[in-house]
Amino acid sequence: MEKIPKNHPRYTSLMTREKISQAMKNGIVHETGLIAHGRGEAFDYLLGEKTIPQADMAEEVAAAALLCAKNPVISVNGNVVSLVAEDCISLTESISAKLEVNLFHRTKKRIEKILKELSNYGAKNVYGQKADAKIPGLEHDRALCDMEGIFSADVVLVPLEDGDRCQALRNMGKTVVAIDLNPLSRTARTASITIVDNVTRAISNIERWVNELKNTDKNELKNLVEKWDNERNLSEMISFISKRLNSLFR
Repeated sequence: MEKIPKNHPRYTSLMTREKISQAMKNGIVHETGLIAHGRGEAFDYLLGEKTIPQADMAEEVAAAALLCAKNPVISVNGNVVSLVAEDCISLTESISAKLEVNLFHRTKKRIEKILKELSNYGAKNVYGQKADAKIPGLEHDRALCDMEGIFSADVVLVPLEDGDRCQALRNMGKTVVAIDLNPLSRTARTASITIVDNVTRAISNIERWVNELKNTDKNELKNLVEKWDNERNLSEMISFISKRLNSLFR
């Protein structure tokens, strides 16, 4: 990582790739996580590698939903921890949320490594190891969760999610906030609130909105969430990408 000069035009992107690569070598990220990261980066190119206004609106609504929640939980996997562990921990503290590790490629050793990594960044009470509950309708290991965490949450923030778990959480009556750079994905189309933005920007943006909205009347926050039209949000994101591509090649 030290060999990449800070004035390199792709410095941020290259450093992010190095983090993911090193986390895989350390057993935190599964090898398939590299593919997922590359796919997301491709969509970030289409957005201009920045938070566009529509994404910022989604982040505001996400903050409102988390502030209104009785038991908010942030679900993290290896990719999320390798890229934004500190941001996730900071967000949990700002809204008194729980942090839970949830993995598709789940092993005891990998769970322990991720928990240790979060602890190194200052996380004190992370859920996910006990896994004493199961999300109905899922046959793979992402169904495993903690009764006091994801299973009993009313609002779940799921960065870099699997579409089937997103649907299963919705079926349980939960408000699901997804961070997904692909507006066409099953996760994006299934979530209650979809943030089409890079997780490296989205988590800190949500916390910024939390700080701006924390003294707002709860009824006003609930109204903000209830008025949110996620289908329209995704349509506007796709329209933005289309217009941007057309403008680049005129």
